[in-house]
Amino acid sequence: MKRMRADFKGTMSADVLFVVVTLLAAISWIFSKEAVAIMPPLLFMSLRFFIAAVLLGLVARSQLRVLSSAVLWRCVKVGVVFGFAMSLWVLGLAASNHVGEAAFLVSLAVVLVPVIARLVFKEAVPQSTWLALPIACCGLALLSLNQELKLETAQLLLLAAASLFAVYFNLNARAANPISQTGRDGLTLDTPQVPVLLLTTLVLTVVGLVTGIFSALTESWEVGELVSAPMVWLWVMLSATIGTAMRFYIQTYAQSLSPYSNGVVIMVLEPVWTALIAAMWFKESMSAIQLVGCLLIFLALIVNRWRAVQQFLRQILRT
Repeated sequence: MKRMRADFKGTMSADVLFVVVTLLAAISWIFSKEAVAIMPPLLFMSLRFFIAAVLLGLVARSQLRVLSSAVLWRCVKVGVVFGFAMSLWVLGLAASNHVGEAAFLVSLAVVLVPVIARLVFKEAVPQSTWLALPIACCGLALLSLNQELKLETAQLLLLAAASLFAVYFNLNARAANPISQTGRDGLTLDTPQVPVLLLTTLVLTVVGLVTGIFSALTESWEVGELVSAPMVWLWVMLSATIGTAMRFYIQTYAQSLSPYSNGVVIMVLEPVWTALIAAMWFKESMSAIQLVGCLLIFLALIVNRWRAVQQFLRQILRT
């Protein structure tokens, strides 16, 4: 009984933290959209993540001193996938004309998390995911009706980013939690978890490096214009501190408290917060077709999370 209460307490703590993460993520969409309107998108991402990594690295100095090559390699793999995902995301965001719709497209990563876990890690897929996928596809189809059933470049970039985010969520959860594997000799080997702060710092560093390389190869840097635009540095610093360092540290810590299937899926709230904040900040509005498409995607996220929703409601009714 005590163990059940402890497990529930840990899950609830993780869920509360994920709600905070969704709010920080929603605000970060606004910071990022403002920044990429002034400076090259990939350069912005590189600066954002490097600054965040430095801030966290100052706190993680003692852990960085005893960093092993095995831990470094695990973090690099997570960071490279995340770096590619964030590159696609920021390019899609820069090309998108509607932040709220973009947030709903990227939220499809939540539905894809169990699918990726099945394809890559041979884990069972909950029945709710198979129910959620066709609903999400219907929502996506409605969002493409404005382009005569053709997805825009921005939408394709965001969908590709969502797929890579699903891979990242799986890798990040496994790095933040100990993993039991069976070796060739039949013995069970436990891969120790990477400390949350160390994992977050190294992953953000790798993301900054990946996006920086892409920026150097594909973008032109107008240093003079950036120096003379003080507002861009405000958006960079807000994105680095609130939208990146604080957000991803809390997210990784929450994932260490709860399996990905119980924790990360609560991020269904992110597109809702983003759409609401974007409506107030950018005066965005949706057509009827866009609204129904976004609602269907949100319904798919709820269906995908349905078992956890039921458990949560039962606990609420018992108290």
